[in-house]
Amino acid sequence: MSKQYPTFREFYPFYLGEHSNRTCKLLHFIGTWVALGMFVSAAVTGNAWWVLGAFVAGYAFAWVGHFFFEKNRPATFTYPLYSFMGDWVMWKDIMIGKVRL
Repeated sequence: MSKQYPTFREFYPFYLGEHSNRTCKLLHFIGTWVALGMFVSAAVTGNAWWVLGAFVAGYAFAWVGHFFFEKNRPATFTYPLYSFMGDWVMWKDIMIGKVRL
């Protein structure tokens, strides 16, 4: 049985621990940028297919990082909402230098 995290604040250290491999973190970072670009494209064009593309691209980069480099099971499968939030918080933390690539 997986551990329960009552708050995202309690989950985030676990999330970061699942991203110790530099290439995995880099792929998450790139995938989040791609997803952000697609979300912007959806907003600008009004074409909702960009939203679907954003999720597919974001998760594709992340899962390649987990399966081939980190060699662990993505947290998305057990903690989908917290994992999604973690992707964006880790992206922000990389951007501000709080998390290193």
